Amino acid sequence: MTSSSSSSSGLTYRDSGVDIEAGEALIDAIRPAASATDRPGTMGGLGGFGALFDLKAAGFKDPVLVSCTDGVGTKLTLAIETDLHETIGIDLVAMCVNDLIVQGAEPLFFLDYFATGRLSVDNATRIVRGIAQGCKDSGCALVGGETAEMPGMYADGHYDLAGFSVGAAERDNLLPRSIAAGDTLIALPSSGIHSNGYSLARRIVADAHLTWTDPAAFAPGQSLGEALLTPTRLYVKPVLALHRAGLLHAAAHITGGGLPGNLPRVLPNGLDAVITAEWPVPGVFSWLARTGNVENEEMLRVFNCGIGMVLITDKPDDVLAMLREAGEPATVIGHIEQAADSTAKAGLKMQACPDFHQV
Repeated sequence: MTSSSSSSSGLTYRDSGVDIEAGEALIDAIRPAASATDRPGTMGGLGGFGALFDLKAAGFKDPVLVSCTDGVGTKLTLAIETDLHETIGIDLVAMCVNDLIVQGAEPLFFLDYFATGRLSVDNATRIVRGIAQGCKDSGCALVGGETAEMPGMYADGHYDLAGFSVGAAERDNLLPRSIAAGDTLIALPSSGIHSNGYSLARRIVADAHLTWTDPAAFAPGQSLGEALLTPTRLYVKPVLALHRAGLLHAAAHITGGGLPGNLPRVLPNGLDAVITAEWPVPGVFSWLARTGNVENEEMLRVFNCGIGMVLITDKPDDVLAMLREAGEPATVIGHIEQAADSTAKAGLKMQACPDFHQV
């Protein structure tokens, strides 16, 4: 079968913009990276119509499956415009597996969906290798995915990226559970913006007439594009270690909506989370606030503002000791209290907060 032009041998799929051979070359290129993520329970490899996973081989006795799907939003635009694709796949995995662990679930496997107008095997390989790295760091197998070449749907060089992950927890060990007034709130730091708020961040950069190659004032030695592409932090290992030790009542992944939009999601009615202490703030957030003239309240509503995960526990000393031993920084930021109305929807009270224009 020839792939020459339509003038000599008839119209081909390649003539319409879809290169089957490029897709096959991508599978060959990413196979070693995917194989490196294998874990107990993985069955088969890439290339089948469906991926198999053996829960019994993974060590579960009475499992409940937990599933998550997500993307990385307009952070993709930044990766495309800078031609820096190596870490965007880590973001994709993190956005999914960090949601799984707050349910007490161990991430088991991951699948990605990559769609583009014209497939660049080089760019796609860089992206999927990042996905594989995120999976490996999370103990999660990259068992498959879908690559779609759709000419006319995407501008030249543009692509879209989504992911899907499945985890499992023993039925009697799900989170959240047993949250009560008096529990302590412990914050785990973010690595930066993570994968939320990039539409506002990009607007701030544009309004300031900056380019992605300009130096990042908040990250010496890096360009603005490099600094803003810092990948989302993976919290799988520290959070699951604490959960397995029986030290957690709940955890909240701080994504779009920030603390106000995410922390109350894990609380039952009649309880409020109360923030009583400030926390260390990465320089990117004060830079965004000052450069874009963004009010503190809006910063909290859009960005994680330096907190990527909040842990809820009644054993704060034990949690902090385990985190210190693992080299994980953490800050006690508040507590849980009973609301005046025991039937009221869970809320958040900010009694302390950094001033992002000053820090």
